[in-house]
Order: sequence, then structure tokens, then C-alpha cells
Amino acid sequence: MKKLNFLLVSAFLLVFLYACSSSDNNNNSSNDNSSSGDENKPVELKVGASSVPHAELLEHLAEDLEKDGVKLNIEIVNDGVQTNRATNDGDLDLNFFQHTPYLEQSNKESGFELVNVGGVHIEPFGVYSKKIKDINDLPNGAKVAIPKDVTNFSRALLLFASNGIIELDSSKDGDYTLKDITKNEKNIEFIGVDGPLLNRSLDDVDAAAINTNYALEGGLNPTEDALIIEGKDSPYVNIVVTHKDRANDENIKKVVKWLTSDKAKEFIESKYEGAVVPAF
Repeated sequence: MKKLNFLLVSAFLLVFLYACSSSDNNNNSSNDNSSSGDENKPVELKVGASSVPHAELLEHLAEDLEKDGVKLNIEIVNDGVQTNRATNDGDLDLNFFQHTPYLEQSNKESGFELVNVGGVHIEPFGVYSKKIKDINDLPNGAKVAIPKDVTNFSRALLLFASNGIIELDSSKDGDYTLKDITKNEKNIEFIGVDGPLLNRSLDDVDAAAINTNYALEGGLNPTEDALIIEGKDSPYVNIVVTHKDRANDENIKKVVKWLTSDKAKEFIESKYEGAVVPAF
């Protein structure tokens, strides 16, 4: 009887130990699979981008980036200052909507620590009108809307000056303001307007200087509709921006790599037909 009891206890212990061992193996297997899954899962990056052409280009490259280990969460933005603030604070990993002069002005005014990690394309800046067909037909006292932010306000004045509509102080160093206009024979009134509202302003002014991304959003074709437009040698290259501490982030570098790839170049050239020009 004692021998029988001993055998029963031994059998029970063997079953119990086997069950524990199986449970541990299953747990270890589950943990291994979880770890393996995490390793293969793409890293998600939140990027703030203007809808056209920036977000369109990112969406075109999203599948390639995901295969390369980066999943994009694209947020359409309209407010440049708030977008840079969100990037500086880490709410966005990077942004793609601005050029270097705008970034420098933003860092200076707000104390941001943002850096350019790659130039992608140029959007030639143009002047549009619903009232005239030639820039020389601007009437005396014409009202002209231009972007109100410091950098693009200066850029607009330079465009008018380069086309002989006004003259600017040649000794000026830095951004131009109304005080720097030395000749304005038509007494043009330049009115600062928020960038996203410039398309709407065309109903109320004689002409408006509009950034290409906003012009495209408004259904304008820069190469056909602009009265005057910057040349392809414009210094205002649109750039990818992130916080300085993430300038060497490998995943952000992957985004830049794809934005400056042959696939990106082909997309820009075929879709925008000169309204947006690759800068790489």
C-alpha cells in the first residue's frame, strides 16, 4: 500500500513539474514573439506638413518608408509658428512646410532650437490677380496683398522690385519692410495678410503675392496664372525640420532620403509641371 501511495505521489509530481515547465516555455515563447514583433514593427513619426505639395509628396512615399521601417503619421498644418512650436516641444517629430529664412526668423523670435535636416524643393513665389492680366496694368494706388510674416513679406517686396514695380534700399541688410521702399511710383499699398487667407483676398485687392502651396490649394496654376513669378534659382528651398537634438535620428534621415529620391523627383516633376521644382 505504501509503495502504491509513493508511486501515485511521484506520478502527480511529474505531471505537476511537466505542466509548470510547459507553462514557462509557452510564456518564454510568447515573450520571444512579442520581442520579435516589436523589432519588426515600423517606428511611427508624427510630421506636420502643408497639404500641397508637402503632404501629397509624403503620402506618395509613405509605403516605401514603411517598408524601410518608418510609419508616417501626417498632420496637415496651416499655422507655421504653432507647427514649429509643436516640433520644438516634441509633439511633432519633424515638419515639412517652410524654407530656411522662415525657420531662422522663427528660431530668432520664439527661441526655438530647430534645425534644417534636408532641402527638398522650391516653390517659386508668384503674384496673381482677378482684375488685371499684366503686372504693368496695376492702377495707381493699387492694393496688393502679401504674406504678413516677416520673411515672406520681404520676399514679396523683392519680387516686385526684381520686376521693376518698386525699388528697395540696396544698402539694406536683412529682411525688407515698407520703410525700405525707396521708389513706388504707383503708390501701391502693400497689405499684410495671413498666408492661408491670400487666395480669398484676391476678391478684395488688385493683386496678391501668394506662396505656391497656397496657390495650388486655391486651384491656381503658378506657371500659367502668375503675373510674375520667381525664377528656379530662388533661394527659398523648402526643408525638413526637426529639433536639434534629433538632427542625427536615423529614422528622420530615412524620411529625408526618400524625399530626395528619384521617386520623389519624378513625382514632383510630373504632378506639378514646373510649379514645384526639385532642389536636389
